[in-house]
Amino acid sequence: MRQPALIDAIDAALPQTQCGKCGQDGCRPYAEAVAAGEPINRCPPGGDATVVRLAELTGRPVQPLEQPAQSPLTAWIREDECIGCTKCIQACPVDAILGAAKQMHTVITSECTGCELCVAPCPVDCIDLLPHPGWQATTSDIERQAWLDERADNGRKRFTARNQRLVHEAEERRQRRAERQAQRQPPAPRPVASKPDGESVVSSSRLRTKAVSLRARLKQLTRKQQRDELSDVQRAELQQQASELQSRLAEIERQLGAAPENHPDHAEQQRRFAINAAEQARRRARQQIAHAERQQDQQAIDDAHHQLEQAERMLAEARAHSS
Repeated sequence: MRQPALIDAIDAALPQTQCGKCGQDGCRPYAEAVAAGEPINRCPPGGDATVVRLAELTGRPVQPLEQPAQSPLTAWIREDECIGCTKCIQACPVDAILGAAKQMHTVITSECTGCELCVAPCPVDCIDLLPHPGWQATTSDIERQAWLDERADNGRKRFTARNQRLVHEAEERRQRRAERQAQRQPPAPRPVASKPDGESVVSSSRLRTKAVSLRARLKQLTRKQQRDELSDVQRAELQQQASELQSRLAEIERQLGAAPENHPDHAEQQRRFAINAAEQARRRARQQIAHAERQQDQQAIDDAHHQLEQAERMLAEARAHSS
């Protein structure tokens, strides 16, 4: 028998409880494992009859079950003790439990495979495993086998449907995350001329708004550059940031189709700001020298002279760039 056909035959012989007691994630994975050479005696819900059937299909000798055989069971929730945590709902491999967060849960007995997977997650231990009433209602071997076959077929379909649902929900979550991430990223500015008239108005408005924002940030940087406590390195970093903002602003103005003569020379404006900042720094250094001399604090005098030298150097550089 070819491998796919053998797997299908083994899967058809299993009880489809999806309990995982065989060490696999369900009956189909166990069928694949048996076809690959795993032992045939690891299905307690299937009992000895399943071991015999698997031995016939695989040509292997019959082996005793690793765990005691298990008759058909169903889960039963003591509803007055249920706290609505939904953990049993998440664990059920065939979606046989109804309920919602902080609301009472209940088991659909006709759909329950008795897998026991809902018992361990329950934080209040309110789930019992009872003999399945459908199994108890049978009176002959023919009826029992027909009931087992129907339950297995239903369990396989519900297990497959649940897995498909989980895959679909995971894909929807992925798409929603991608959409949220895309919304957080601002669209790149596009030339107004390439759009229809109606869209051009909207795009121009957005570009002008962006330009106003950039100019405001440039002013903030200028104020920061005038602070006393800044070092030369910090001032250089602020100047670099200002240059980058100026480049972005120039690009936006270019897209708006503005003529250069209609706008102030922002580079020259930045140079004037640099000169003003250097002159203020020189004035403060001179004040500090005078204060230190009155206090006769030689260390403070030396520090102030060093700051004065830096200010003079910054002022000379700013004036050189403006000439």
